[in-house]
Amino acid sequence: MIRIATVGTSTITRNFLDAAASVDEVAVTTVYSRDPRRAAEFAADTGVTHSTDDLDGLLADAEIDAVYLASPNGAHAEQARRVVDAGKHVLVEKPAVPTVAEFDTLLEVAAARKVVVLEAMRNVHDPALRHVAALIATVGPVRRASLSYCQRSARYDKVLAGEHVNIFDPALAGGALLDLGVYTIAAMVEFFGEPNRVTGSSVPIASGVDGAGAVLAAYDDFVVDLSYSKITASDRPDEIQGEHGTLTFDHVAQPTVAQIRMHDGTVTDHTFGGPSNNMVHEIRRFADLVGGDADPASDQRRTRATLRVVEEIQRHQI
Repeated sequence: MIRIATVGTSTITRNFLDAAASVDEVAVTTVYSRDPRRAAEFAADTGVTHSTDDLDGLLADAEIDAVYLASPNGAHAEQARRVVDAGKHVLVEKPAVPTVAEFDTLLEVAAARKVVVLEAMRNVHDPALRHVAALIATVGPVRRASLSYCQRSARYDKVLAGEHVNIFDPALAGGALLDLGVYTIAAMVEFFGEPNRVTGSSVPIASGVDGAGAVLAAYDDFVVDLSYSKITASDRPDEIQGEHGTLTFDHVAQPTVAQIRMHDGTVTDHTFGGPSNNMVHEIRRFADLVGGDADPASDQRRTRATLRVVEEIQRHQI
């Protein structure tokens, strides 16, 4: 049994706890918050036995094997480094860290301590996304694709009212690209590998981060456009266009259905089973890695590739 402590008390941590309850190999034993009252209330509300506001004590606790890190993005690098330096495995919410250099440093420390680092990018661990990937060849040579994740944050109203919100704070690596855009990038990398070049443009908001944005990624013989937003919303499907047909699927973060429409008029529908909370898959992958039943090399390559694309987007804004 892998005994896990959580850092962070937002909705994503609640979702993690819900998913972890379905994975027999793990047990969440402790929740951490800098606010002791918040930690205690969150533990009581979610049924976790222990709570603490002492991160050093948590990391020194021999009864904790691993940490799920869901703090603000800008805190990931320092906190994850402390976790692995303490000899504990870490499952860190996407983006694992804001830069490739920080990720490489984290991996070096993890290798020295012989512990696992895994980014909790839930869509790439979902078998449904791999099923979508397997369908791509059906539509023939790909010429363009369009991936999107636009979901208006309820907390954007607080920004409009002049309040401070962590997910929209540039000092904490907030904003739409690092919160939602990374899902589209990770899926693109999973489907097609890294692009040859990228350009992008973003919509700034009052807090100083990007509220929305768009990216054009160029490959040898096709292009991919990515769109993401935390200040607007869209339910349009994702689309991959080939010379013989078009593949659409419903959501880049959690595909449940797909459709192939061939140019000869043939239409094929696909439905993907699986749990309603697809964080289950990343937790199972984490358990396999911690148990020594899998090699993290492919996961680490994917994370590095995604972060490289993020950095290229940030460098080539128009």
